Amino acid sequence: MAPYHFDPLSAQDQSFLVFETPNLHMHVASTQIFALGPLAMPDGGVDYESIKRFTESVLHRIPRYRQKLMRLPIDGRGVWVDDRHFDIDYHVRHTALPRPGSEEQLKALAARVSAQQLDRARPLWEIWVVEGLEGGRFALISKIHHCMIDGSSGVEISQVLQSITPDRSIPELPRFIPRPEPSSAELLRYALAERAATPLRALRGFREFRRRSEDWLEEARSNARVLFDTITQQARRAPATPINGAVGPHRAFDWLRVPLQDLKSLRKALSCTINDVVLAVATGAFREYMIRRQVRPEDLDFRIQAPVSVRRDEERERMGNRVAGWMVRLPLEEKDPLRQLEAIRETTRELKDSQQALGVDLMFSIMDAMPTGVLSLGAQAASGVMNSIVTNVPGPQFPLYLLGAEMLEMFPQVPLLSNVGLGIALISYNGRVCWGFNADPELVPDLDAFVDLVRRALDRLAGAAHVRLGAAPEPAPHAATTGSPQGAAT
Repeated sequence: MAPYHFDPLSAQDQSFLVFETPNLHMHVASTQIFALGPLAMPDGGVDYESIKRFTESVLHRIPRYRQKLMRLPIDGRGVWVDDRHFDIDYHVRHTALPRPGSEEQLKALAARVSAQQLDRARPLWEIWVVEGLEGGRFALISKIHHCMIDGSSGVEISQVLQSITPDRSIPELPRFIPRPEPSSAELLRYALAERAATPLRALRGFREFRRRSEDWLEEARSNARVLFDTITQQARRAPATPINGAVGPHRAFDWLRVPLQDLKSLRKALSCTINDVVLAVATGAFREYMIRRQVRPEDLDFRIQAPVSVRRDEERERMGNRVAGWMVRLPLEEKDPLRQLEAIRETTRELKDSQQALGVDLMFSIMDAMPTGVLSLGAQAASGVMNSIVTNVPGPQFPLYLLGAEMLEMFPQVPLLSNVGLGIALISYNGRVCWGFNADPELVPDLDAFVDLVRRALDRLAGAAHVRLGAAPEPAPHAATTGSPQGAAT
């Protein structure tokens, strides 16, 4: 056995490194809010040292958290290797809001943290422990590079870094024995061997495909049609709108709370999926926002990317990405919320029938055999094919705890892509749906207004469906940006 060890990145994981630019950081972030509970210190702060020790004590269950990137010669594809200089103090950090810290200040801090790139020379994650939040609460701001996780694996990781019981014990810290890093010569030999073995792998894959397929020729034709339709769809350019353009270095972050039961009631009344409800609400908000920005929504072929998990049961608890993306046209020309919902339902039905998600998965399977330069060209071609991102991830419907402190909420931040100045991410958790809105404040200077339009769109849809929502709408917050003077000293 070789005295070194490394894990190559898949083409999809590698693509998130390729997409990254000085202004576009491809990490997935979230802000989690906790009740202080047993982690309260006598001075009103939070027991940061215990949180740091507990985090380090469970890292053996997430080996990728102590691995860093190295690059293969020839094509530059990344590989994971153990970081023999791993230092938990670099990854778990401590900061504070000026007491009593408001949620607006927490949003400003989360926006600034999200706007900073992760250090490629270290394991690609950080957790910021934030004390001083009003109401006897504290927060965690986490950043994990998208090349490590997708939405589903991110939810699984959250249940490792926390627990389903209010247990306050800290497990004994297992000794970390890093495996040796490969030398440049060893990486070169591996890269050459991989390049030489590509035709043989393709032949083996073809033989396996024929073996497991009853009618392999028809299945091959079907896959080719799906792939062609997907590439054609992905190649269409999105229209210019005020939220699309060159993305700058700063971020704005805002959030919204919605009871999960409200969305379930709408799903039942409208005979659709919760994701259809979410997209219909987004349609209503984008339509009104375009009118606010003096753009005729009737003139727009407005499209969003909606990530879809293609992770199989046997791939659960694996790091990396197993996600494809639907390209969904939102019917902004429709004023009536029920017509919007019906158009969305028809679109998602067609997307399921067309197997567009399978087509994207096939594209990445093909790209696994291609050099990184091809991925770079693909990243350039992908720029401008969508107007926004709306991602909806199901989370645990039970409370999670950090050393006995209950997590109350978790608000996700989806990374922005080239030409996309506003992204929406949702996660359901313990009976509520937490909406997170990430934006470039130069392209979207009034993010708080957009969040209010989402709330209004939900109310309009409920009114049209004669559904009574169970919770009164919360007061409209003010969006916080990286340029704001609010926030904590770091």
